[in-house]
Amino acid sequence: MAGQVTRARSARGGGRALGRPARLARRAASSGARRVAGPRDASRIPSGGLPRAGVVLPRSLAEERSDSPISGDSASDYGEEQDVVIVGAGITGLCAALALRDVHGEDVKSFVVTETRDVVGGNVITKEKDGYIWEEGPNSFQPNDFVLKAALDAGCADELVFGDPTASRYVFWEGELRKVPSGPDAVTNNLLSLWGKIRAGLGAVGLLKAPAPDAEETVEQFIRRNLGDEVFYRLIEPFCSGVYAGDPTKLSMKAAFGKIWVLEKEGGSLVGGALNLMKEKKDNPPPERDPRLPTPPKGQTVGSFRRGLQTLPNAIGRTLGDRVKVGWTLKDIDRSAGGYKLTYSTPEGAKFVRAKSVVFTTPSYVAAQLLRREIPDAHSQLNSFFYPPVGSVVLSYPKSAIRDEMFGPDGRVNAFGQLHPRTQGVTTLGTIYSSSLFPNRCPDGEFLLSSYIGGTLNQGILDQTEDELAAQVDGDLRRMLIKPDAPKPKTVGVRVWQKAIPQFYLGHMEALEAANEAAEEAGYEGMFLSGNYSSGVALGKCVEGAYKVADDVAEYCRELASMAAPATASGDSSEESFFV
Repeated sequence: MAGQVTRARSARGGGRALGRPARLARRAASSGARRVAGPRDASRIPSGGLPRAGVVLPRSLAEERSDSPISGDSASDYGEEQDVVIVGAGITGLCAALALRDVHGEDVKSFVVTETRDVVGGNVITKEKDGYIWEEGPNSFQPNDFVLKAALDAGCADELVFGDPTASRYVFWEGELRKVPSGPDAVTNNLLSLWGKIRAGLGAVGLLKAPAPDAEETVEQFIRRNLGDEVFYRLIEPFCSGVYAGDPTKLSMKAAFGKIWVLEKEGGSLVGGALNLMKEKKDNPPPERDPRLPTPPKGQTVGSFRRGLQTLPNAIGRTLGDRVKVGWTLKDIDRSAGGYKLTYSTPEGAKFVRAKSVVFTTPSYVAAQLLRREIPDAHSQLNSFFYPPVGSVVLSYPKSAIRDEMFGPDGRVNAFGQLHPRTQGVTTLGTIYSSSLFPNRCPDGEFLLSSYIGGTLNQGILDQTEDELAAQVDGDLRRMLIKPDAPKPKTVGVRVWQKAIPQFYLGHMEALEAANEAAEEAGYEGMFLSGNYSSGVALGKCVEGAYKVADDVAEYCRELASMAAPATASGDSSEESFFV
């Protein structure tokens, strides 16, 4: 299932070139090269330049790596040195490569993307069988301009589909599904009590709340302090289950929900911060939107593709062509003169690739394993992030099995799905109404439901069979959505991700910064860390992070090219050119 905060770029957004800043500056000063300006505003998508992320399961790149690595002497050379090697062809790696090609082609002349498995896309996996289309990983995305640009550049924008912005979202509370407030019904909805609404409103404007403490807060501490207990238990706690499958008593508010956290920090209250943000946008409007980008419907919506989410990574893989190398398992990475030497096991035998820069887009524990000998301190930090197991259970019922109150006057269920607070005694984390959300997901007369189970507080799913998981979800749904006497559902698909979603616990950003500092001290320049543990766990955030890390990689390549350029002919101009 599925923040912009003030922090190091390695922690959210793109990635950081490990060990880069001071070392490159010293080289620039000694070589007479012109100093390159700081990074551009990576949140802006350039309008020009146009002519499968996430989880690696048991046979991961880390587990396949041998303690007796292939000798570079016995491996054949892949060819000319690459500007960049991207390790991992999940959604982050693929979109970063797309950005290097279509946005930064002048600065990055050559790159390859390597993937240990024989398919691209990471945990973006769509299945199709017997008239059903379903997802085993993420189910949809927030249609930000980064995702829309990726779809446009990959040639699949015409396959985009969007959910109805008027679709309801539900939370199961005290024996019934209650609509989540959205806009005008915030006063009349019955999810929160009258006092709960008053407490939330007063807290949002800065009244009836304690000041922010000096220490980092958990999600629970922040929300209860600002908006009260009801908002936490009835809205935010189930939302954390839906997005992170996590425990809000451990998740860091700053790291996990930075866009909300920063409002209080900058404005003194959530409303004050929102007003400041609106004023800032008015005073500094963003660049004009690229008119070629698709326009989603107005309102709160989500996106996918007609044949499912895997359409995007498959399309990117096709457009990148032979720059994507599947079946390539990275065995070793070594510093070499001017860059890196990466040794791979490939279907054609052992190969090594030389590169000026390397971007890791694998899960943190995979990057940690690859760096364990070279940078042990970075290994320990990256290996500290916890990925709980999550199961995806897809069931199909006859439409007649859905409780009558869920149907609108037009005879359809116009809803996104439902979330289940842990306090309500429901094991399933949440359910998406797949066939209500997007068209042609199941045969006529049926209703397709994608449910998620497990997470930080229910790791016992690893000991259950697929049949047991399906039965648990079915039993839960009969308490809330399905008529108790409905026929047994058809089990369309069950997938258990043993390491699913990285948890942004307290100290998450500091651990990322410590990994970068360890690499810097070890002399690793031009290495970037990216992926959902740094950019954010939602698919849209991963794509946004991919474009941002591509900005940083391109800047690094420009710096290298600048340092390699000959000094000007007008005498000793090293100091002057450095400060220009």
